[in-house]
Amino acid sequence: MNQLHLSENITRLRRERKITQEELADFLGVTKAAVSKWENGQTSPDILLLPQLACFFDITIDQLLGYEAQLSGEQIRRCYLELCQDFVSLPFQEAYEKARSLAHRYYSCYPLLLQLCTLYLNHFMLAQTAEERRQMLHDALRLCDRILEGCRDVGICADASSMKAMLYLQLGAAAEAVELLEPAADLSHLSLQGSMGAVLIQAYLMSGEQEKAKDYAQVRQYADLLNLVGDMIQLLPMYAQDPKRCGEIMRRAAGIMELYHLEQLHPNLAAQYYFQAALIYAGNPGAGSQNSAKRDSGDRDTEKRDIGDLNAQNALHMLRGFERCVSSLLSQERITLHGDSYFDRLDVWIDRLPLGDMAPRDKVFARQNALDALKHPAFSSIKETEGFRDICKRLNS
Repeated sequence: MNQLHLSENITRLRRERKITQEELADFLGVTKAAVSKWENGQTSPDILLLPQLACFFDITIDQLLGYEAQLSGEQIRRCYLELCQDFVSLPFQEAYEKARSLAHRYYSCYPLLLQLCTLYLNHFMLAQTAEERRQMLHDALRLCDRILEGCRDVGICADASSMKAMLYLQLGAAAEAVELLEPAADLSHLSLQGSMGAVLIQAYLMSGEQEKAKDYAQVRQYADLLNLVGDMIQLLPMYAQDPKRCGEIMRRAAGIMELYHLEQLHPNLAAQYYFQAALIYAGNPGAGSQNSAKRDSGDRDTEKRDIGDLNAQNALHMLRGFERCVSSLLSQERITLHGDSYFDRLDVWIDRLPLGDMAPRDKVFARQNALDALKHPAFSSIKETEGFRDICKRLNS
């Protein structure tokens, strides 16, 4: 990251303007020797001289010092990518201190602070102890509070509130998350029912801005698609003991995923669906046997074995889908967010996202997360099968 470059800047600016050290010294009322010491880094100008120096060179004091209070979107993306790689390649504490140092330096760059919260949320589990993990999450909470207290950008503040709620959940503080989000998530609000977006599209059309209307409508549809499938993933464990309902959710989710080619469009979300469905099948070996109570015990035992075998096969089928999506992500030179032949107007929107098309996690970390996910206790009933071992082997290669 950039540091202050006062001595280099004085030298560069003086030479660009073809000014001698004597001339600069005369203007400031100091000796030539003093200017020489500034330029070679032996000493620094008195703080009261900085406004005069900046005025002489017709720049701001920040520019004179080489200090950037704000980072551009591209700079934030580069910082995030570098820190992601650091968390994979460096000792945890070293990478963590680099991130904290960056936050302290750019404490008023709220878009950066928000992305550092994302970074912490995506990497806190790498800490060696539970206390270190909690500290990282609490640091992220403090950054969220800093944003909410000082930022005037409504969108950034809304994202910071959502981030704060997710951090509360990781800390086991669900009541605090509910208290934070419930007022904004009141279902009586028109904006949550999509009316605001529909009105905006109509306004674009009436203003003759048809291309903007197309862009916004497509982005909105894309976001609605991801939210719909995401909600279905959340619903599955809620109905884990209701095989009929789970089956219907899976049937509809599979139809949506096939219709919109979700494995190719958003393999990360598709992988989440397959993994959750695999958990449902593997964690409920007796699912589907609710109508066996009237049979004798021998028939019931046989039926349970048959259902258990079928659910094991279904779990492996879902895990193969999970593997397929993860392998697709890992085969990319760089994991990116993208559209397809149907969602062909997303590029401008993606470019405006804080991280652009970047994934919030490094590929190495993504692979390790996938392998760790397969250690879930629910898979104990199938972990010795050839199919499960093959999936683990392929993901580890």
